[in-house]
Amino acid sequence: MRRRNFLMLLGGALLVPRFAGAQQQTKVWRIGLLSAISPSPQYDAFVEGLRELGYVDGKNITIDFKFAQGHLEQLPELARDLVQNKSDVILAATNLAAIPAMRATKDIPIVVMASHDGVEVGLYHSLARPGGNVTGVESVAPELDTKRLDLLKTVVPGLSRISVLYNVDEPSAPRHIAAIAIAARALSLEVREYKIRTLADFDGAFAALQRDDTQALLPITDSLTFSQREQIAHFALENRIPSIYEFTAFVDYGGLMSYGPNLTELYKRGAYYVDKILKGTKPADLPVERPTKFELVINLKTAKALGLTVPESLLVTADKVVE
Repeated sequence: MRRRNFLMLLGGALLVPRFAGAQQQTKVWRIGLLSAISPSPQYDAFVEGLRELGYVDGKNITIDFKFAQGHLEQLPELARDLVQNKSDVILAATNLAAIPAMRATKDIPIVVMASHDGVEVGLYHSLARPGGNVTGVESVAPELDTKRLDLLKTVVPGLSRISVLYNVDEPSAPRHIAAIAIAARALSLEVREYKIRTLADFDGAFAALQRDDTQALLPITDSLTFSQREQIAHFALENRIPSIYEFTAFVDYGGLMSYGPNLTELYKRGAYYVDKILKGTKPADLPVERPTKFELVINLKTAKALGLTVPESLLVTADKVVE
């Protein structure tokens, strides 16, 4: 009897590590996703990136989506909800979501997608050593404004002034405006600014752009302007205003041109950061990445509608031409 009891106890002891391992393998991680806008294709790319790394929503991860639907004032409360729900990691879309997330927690890792000038606005201590609980992927937006103005000048004959539409509450806006001012002086362009803060401000901004006989339009992309990408692109086309954007999503709705990183690839890269963090790497030790490839997309159909002739030298260098 004693021998049988001993064997049963021994067998139980041998089963403990295996059973504990099985429990560990079935852990379901909670990922919070905070965005100022409604669902967009780039979030599908993030989920696909997770799937390729072995994370499946409803199986070994749960994704808690929090969308402010363009109402930026809701972001702090939504960020607090993700903290209270005990997210293991938070994916924050752009500066506008990242800053409320940072204020809501200093402990939960945060991965920022498409941050603009992240060091200057206080998201990271440096790109190489971000420090704290935040890391992510930069979009290199302000540095590319010079190229965007040069492209417009190339396509629009006699261009003498550029209208800039932007959200004054976007933390990186001052850097954008400074970069645009320097580039505009070099190209002998006058800069006119049109400021917004909320969704309700777009109608007034559009009316002002019409009243001022706008020659060309450069919106500064943040979550607020991106949420209105269809409306902005349609407004520019209907009013025969040549426009250039950071992301191709605007061109899909009739915008003239875009020059910038591939947004879908940026968000898919976010899955890599989440995977590293869930496997134990601290955000402070994950360098912030900057894209190295930028896409020039030209909507030739829109150019023809605006009566513009895109130089052949530009068309042959474009990554995509919409006809």
